[in-house]
Amino acid sequence: MRDKIRVGVVGIGRGRSFARGAGELTGMKLVALCDTWEERLEQTGNEFGVETYTDFDRFLEHDMDAVVLANYFHEHAPFAIKALAAGKHVMSETSACFTLAEGVELVRAVERSGLTYMFAENYPYMVFNQEMRRLYQAGEVGTAMYAEAEYIHPDPADVVMGRSPGMYHWRNWIPATYYCTHSLGPIMYITETWPEKVNGFIMRAYDDDLVMDRIIKFSDPSSMIALRMDNGAVVRLVQVRLRGHGVWVRVHGSRGLMENLRGGDRNMLRVVREQYHEERRHPQEVIYQPDFPEFHEQATKAGHGGGDFFTNYHFAEAIRTGEAPFLDVYRGVTMSIIGPLAYRSALDDSNTIDVPDFRREEDRKRFEDDDWRPDPREGNPWPSIEGRIEPTQEQIDYSRAVWRERGYDGE
Repeated sequence: MRDKIRVGVVGIGRGRSFARGAGELTGMKLVALCDTWEERLEQTGNEFGVETYTDFDRFLEHDMDAVVLANYFHEHAPFAIKALAAGKHVMSETSACFTLAEGVELVRAVERSGLTYMFAENYPYMVFNQEMRRLYQAGEVGTAMYAEAEYIHPDPADVVMGRSPGMYHWRNWIPATYYCTHSLGPIMYITETWPEKVNGFIMRAYDDDLVMDRIIKFSDPSSMIALRMDNGAVVRLVQVRLRGHGVWVRVHGSRGLMENLRGGDRNMLRVVREQYHEERRHPQEVIYQPDFPEFHEQATKAGHGGGDFFTNYHFAEAIRTGEAPFLDVYRGVTMSIIGPLAYRSALDDSNTIDVPDFRREEDRKRFEDDDWRPDPREGNPWPSIEGRIEPTQEQIDYSRAVWRERGYDGE
């Protein structure tokens, strides 16, 4: 039997899913956890029977092969770069980087290391997205002309604040365009196209939104991003906190349409192929339940529609084979920088911005010092298109009460 890949996980919230996935089938073994929330860290360490660390540098000294980063959204790149320098393979949760300069530094760090880096964007591996990739790559709908993807995730105020403990927790302030990889990831996976131009649009909050009345929020609720891809296709992405929860992906090709259903069983796939001037091989329209192409039983038990299983699996396989995963550092950084570029566009009346290609060193040189970062603690720029937003005392009191219920006593 092959030796197990010894993995350490940073972040015991989202990281629990990765910790559970480091099992027999993937050939990984969880050996260490790292987090700054000491009480929860100790509980989780006891649950999994592994060593725990509150200091990341000491964590990296642990005898292990790879690190999974499930820490805060805006902190992944510095942790990944340090782990690579310590000789560890890295799988990073979204986003891969928070600034364009971080993206440049991360790409260079991966290239220097010769180690595996995988971007843990799990939405491409949902069953309907894997089926759409299979159909697209087989030429069943022709060439992508237009695509849409939506990641809509509203919640009641207590749930929103329960997963955002602390006044300046990243979920309370990242600009609305930044959480875009759950929508862009499936499009890039299905079609293997890359974004070349971006326009960003922000949806503001309104006074009759009873959730926004209660939560701490320094940024806007939602955004729409328009992209021109490298094959000429146009893509529309919508995210995050609109009403009408759901994940939806549609691809219009030159010879057909594919989309998962908006209602009912959303894993069901609708495929339309008129087959004009073609020998008819398919019904004009079919709706069916696809299966995962492999590991169906294991994937159906995993989180995020099976995506959490496949990110672990492909990370382990990439380490063993030495071949870069599909979601490599270049795709991960490209998906991630769309967020800040789209926000820049939104601040500039939604004008078009060119997307750099960090596979090219000449593009990296242009952005290696670009550390532009909206952050309410710095305020330049503010992470809301409305300008400076400060929480009311009522919002602060409500949020702190939720945090206390969940065992968080910080500010």
